[in-house]
Amino acid sequence: MTQVAGQQDRGLTPAEVARLYRVDPKTVTRWAKAGRLTFYWTLGGHRRYPESQILAQLAELTHTREE
Repeated sequence: MTQVAGQQDRGLTPAEVARLYRVDPKTVTRWAKAGRLTFYWTLGGHRRYPESQILAQLAELTHTREE
């Protein structure tokens, strides 16, 4: 997903990221705390993960495994 001027990247919830990686949402939280995933805080105090970065990391991981 490319960003258009004035548009922000959609923030994925831990559950959405977990579904993409096929792991438990608590694993996603652990990865974020360890610095393996980029995230930001919402005004309500929830973590959100930039969709473009998550998809890029996932594509890199799946591409690396295929080689």
